Amino acid sequence: MENHLLMAPLDEITAGDPFGIFLEIPPAFSGVFAPHNPCPLSPLLRISFSLYSTLKSGKGVLYRMNAVITGTGSFIPTKVVRNVDFLKNEFYDEHGKRIEKSNEEIIQKFEQITGITERRYVTDDQLTSDIAYMASRDALESAQVDPEELDLIIVAHNFGDIKADNKKTDLIPSLATRVKHHLQIENPDTIAYDLPFGCPGWLQGVIQVNTHIKTGEAVKALVVGAETLSRVSDPHDRDCMIYADGAGAAVIEAKHDKEPMGILSHASRTDAIRHGYMLWMGPSYNPGYQGSEIFLKMDGHKLYEYALKTVPAVVKKAMDKAGLSINEVSKVFIHQANEKMDNAILKRLYNKEYGIREIPDFVMPMTISWLGNSSVATLPTLYDLLRKGKLNNHSLKKGDHVVFTSVGAGMNINAVVYRIAEDIKTG
Repeated sequence: MENHLLMAPLDEITAGDPFGIFLEIPPAFSGVFAPHNPCPLSPLLRISFSLYSTLKSGKGVLYRMNAVITGTGSFIPTKVVRNVDFLKNEFYDEHGKRIEKSNEEIIQKFEQITGITERRYVTDDQLTSDIAYMASRDALESAQVDPEELDLIIVAHNFGDIKADNKKTDLIPSLATRVKHHLQIENPDTIAYDLPFGCPGWLQGVIQVNTHIKTGEAVKALVVGAETLSRVSDPHDRDCMIYADGAGAAVIEAKHDKEPMGILSHASRTDAIRHGYMLWMGPSYNPGYQGSEIFLKMDGHKLYEYALKTVPAVVKKAMDKAGLSINEVSKVFIHQANEKMDNAILKRLYNKEYGIREIPDFVMPMTISWLGNSSVATLPTLYDLLRKGKLNNHSLKKGDHVVFTSVGAGMNINAVVYRIAEDIKTG
């Protein structure tokens, strides 16, 4: 049954009802439950047949419970690291053998494949929880929401706080608790927890908030994605040039409308048997490296093949749930992992899943060329920049449909179909 509010006088609903109505009122709406006031119904209600008769007779109006992004924020680190800054690195392969190609050749091929020309790193005094807080503050200001009103704070990340001079993971207390502390939230009912889910973590947090809202358990939530991958990248591994730092956040609120808005549908999957260890933590590729740190490693070739085969199908599954086709979508927001891979995923989505050869111009916004891959932060940062008119040639209007999708360690994939609830002008 779809989540909704029934707007009808209470006595009209209950009069002559032989079955009885069992109401479970979400706390946020308890003040309006009274005769002749709008009567809110959570999705867990048992609703009688006579209630539907009331709707059919025109005495009631069906309002949907929507989960809508009302504010966004991001933190883009100030330290710019360009490809030329890797010219002095000593690169080794996975067998510990020095790569014979010149760094100029390595960097040139890297740029052709990934599309990355520069990326952002945090400064030595900044931690993941710090930049998560700054993105959160930006999002709350954007939404004009009092932090004390938040029901949930979810922080997606994968490595916790890692100091510049001590590369050990710090996870106690949780980063979400640290963000709540930085925001100086006194409300004990603001529940804060972390979500490690690979690069799709922020989007999975959005999916969780959607469930909380549509079951009446939350009205306002903050979902953050933050990462400092520069602290876990091996300087002797060519893949270190992919990784970046950053944070993005979104405020999601319960909104009621006659039309579906916000999150329409979603899909997720985890492939852990054959694909669970395509990303892992391991020692430096340099056999002479002095230190006990472990670094983020990946099998880029296998990951590319997996993503190309699997991501479009997950997007299609979410689209089918929403009853939409790809030609009804204005934007496809894909995790900024690799420009070549993202373009291939988009092409396969249109060509194979929908049989459409012509891909619309500007349908896929990109920031990877100058922001690199900041894991959980790429999607919320990308959407924040577009929403605030900071991406050229991209705009959205109320009622447009967009898709968010991500793939990462797990292997995990998810997708969300979203209907825009506001006009967003081009930059």
